[in-house]
Amino acid sequence: MANFSDRLRDGIVRTAAPVVVGLDPRFESLPEALLRDHRDTQDPKVKAGLYLVFCRQVIDAVCQHVPAVKPQSAFFEELGPAGMIVLAEVIQYARQKGLLVILDAKRNDIGSTATAYAKGMLGANSPWQADCLTISPYLGDDSLTPFVETATANDAGLFCLVKTSNPGGKMLQDLVVDGQPIYRHVGAYVEGLAKQTIGECGLGAVGAVVGATYPDQLTELREAMPSTWFLVPGYGSQGGGAKDVAGGFNEAGLGAIVNNSRGIIFAYSREPYASKYEPTQWQRAVEDATLEMIADLQAETTAGKLKG
Repeated sequence: MANFSDRLRDGIVRTAAPVVVGLDPRFESLPEALLRDHRDTQDPKVKAGLYLVFCRQVIDAVCQHVPAVKPQSAFFEELGPAGMIVLAEVIQYARQKGLLVILDAKRNDIGSTATAYAKGMLGANSPWQADCLTISPYLGDDSLTPFVETATANDAGLFCLVKTSNPGGKMLQDLVVDGQPIYRHVGAYVEGLAKQTIGECGLGAVGAVVGATYPDQLTELREAMPSTWFLVPGYGSQGGGAKDVAGGFNEAGLGAIVNNSRGIIFAYSREPYASKYEPTQWQRAVEDATLEMIADLQAETTAGKLKG
């Protein structure tokens, strides 16, 4: 199997869409056409079954347009064992549809525990079979090494938290140490890991999570981290737009993949889609929102160079 970085590049070039659709199922937000008589259920097995139907149908709506999906593990874990079984089935279904799977679980630990997380989740031959995993750096370099080693051995990828999109992230990430904010120190370390795992595309299999809600820092980090893929949250529901994420791309239109979760998967609940489509047509709203985001990024970033 090819280096994860090159597979990500190939998927983005094929679709001309630097977009990852976040699979964040929330029971209360599911389409009425799916809920029907189950709105008041407290049974986690029933909820998990509805999550499976919902996520499969979202994947059906977007798989021809984007290179990747990003299941958020927390929403499945919330339902206990039934939810975890469904998460595995969602990952399998996405892979069958030709999508890369970025498992958003933000794992971190040391030694053999970190190795166990990595072996369980990363690569086509692992139990979870994720192509990529989000990880946290705040236990230090020895907590990242087992993930990097396993990802490299399994042709998988990692996205390490560097500058997150939430307002509270600055509490630690913006603290100045030795003349630079902590996110720059973490970014420099991740850039070094990216160089160690570099693919033919010139970018590494170890990437960074850098939020759209801090566009100046996004541009700053792109300049400081030329070998690193950025996973960019914060577009859409968190307030970031295409102009905000433009600084994350390199001149070739690569280097960033932008996440959108609620803005796509629950698009049917907002205008103009709520008025445009019947409740049973909710997948069309999901597809339309995806295409709108792709067009927005192509118009406002160097990703427009990927077209045709």
